[in-house]
Amino acid sequence: MSKISPFLFGGLIAILATLANAQEIDWQKVDTTLGRKPAVSGDVHRYGFPRSDLRVTLDGVTIAPALALGGWVALKPMPDGVMAMGDLVLLESEINPVMSKLIEGGLEVTAVHNHLLRATPATFYLHVGGHGDAVKLASAIHDALAVSNTPLTTPPATSSNVAIDLDTARIDQIIGAKGHANGAVYQIGVARRDDVTMDGMAISPAGPMGVATGINFQPTGAGKAAITGDFVLIGSEVNPVVSALRANGIEVTAVHSHMLDEQPRLFFLHFWANGDAIKLAQGLRSALDKIAVVNK
Repeated sequence: MSKISPFLFGGLIAILATLANAQEIDWQKVDTTLGRKPAVSGDVHRYGFPRSDLRVTLDGVTIAPALALGGWVALKPMPDGVMAMGDLVLLESEINPVMSKLIEGGLEVTAVHNHLLRATPATFYLHVGGHGDAVKLASAIHDALAVSNTPLTTPPATSSNVAIDLDTARIDQIIGAKGHANGAVYQIGVARRDDVTMDGMAISPAGPMGVATGINFQPTGAGKAAITGDFVLIGSEVNPVVSALRANGIEVTAVHSHMLDEQPRLFFLHFWANGDAIKLAQGLRSALDKIAVVNK
């Protein structure tokens, strides 16, 4: 009889422990603590914190929350509790008060940076991570957001049936992935072919955990759209993608990390443009052709 390697046996034990822990988590209490219901994908519970209180404009476009103001926190069961990852959208004056509360609550700050250029008011993005009891982490996140003006009451339901004034079928065909409407914004996620791990555990599903390339289209009339999002890249892919985007008239607005200990090491490249939606989709496709994504 063949023997099971210690590595495989250990992995099986970890999976079983994670499954058992997932059944024990009081998700109803987590939902109550955060004041909203999550989007559930696989074993990940993702909570949205859109900055619907802000009126942010960029190049004459009023940015919908789903385009670039959609803060979120995702909780994934682990053998010893949950892994928390998130991206909080803040004004400059809110960054350090929120950061102090997160630290008090046992969460880590993994990045602080811009995603956009020229926006008024300027917004910043504070990335968080942590491990531990789901309810305690949810409470710490709630307390941190409470010192900002992030709306903490239950947000109104967003219809997925809002008409998007774009040729979304053509955009899907060009990008090579199926998108969906989130309010007035058309969103597409493209996962990498390689697994992303942290502490030996896969960070999956990729989209809900923030490790898939995100592409957002907000119609601006006459077949045009404002686009933004981020490419998820390994180091060798950064400059080929920069060159492809610039060759197609798409601005590169930031290049940075979001996490601290992931494997492989990832860089997140943010972009912006407002123009013919089909031409911009083709420009984005030329950049996707430079990286290892699942739809190639």
